[in-house]
Amino acid sequence: MDEATRELLEPLPPSAKLVYYVLDEEGRFDQTGLAEETRLSTRTVRFAVEKLTDVGLVEEGLCPKDARRSVYAPVPESERSTGSEPEAASEPDAEAPTATAVAED
Repeated sequence: MDEATRELLEPLPPSAKLVYYVLDEEGRFDQTGLAEETRLSTRTVRFAVEKLTDVGLVEEGLCPKDARRSVYAPVPESERSTGSEPEAASEPDAEAPTATAVAED
């Protein structure tokens, strides 16, 4: 595990760290699978996944077998560093034309 990941995990609760380690080692899981694998309650898993998603370590996707369920997977370090920077840079550009168009009307 790289230093950047450790720094992001450091302030998180132990349950979030455990969930991340399981996802990092085993791959994608749904909430029920994470609860079974970690032996945490589904409520604790949901809280842990929320914290991990907030800091950008885990991403949520649709379950291919059941669209009502979500699956969670760790975000690779390469996608974390490049994924957040361009979005932050492109957001103001996307908003500026809208504000200009409203001002012109």
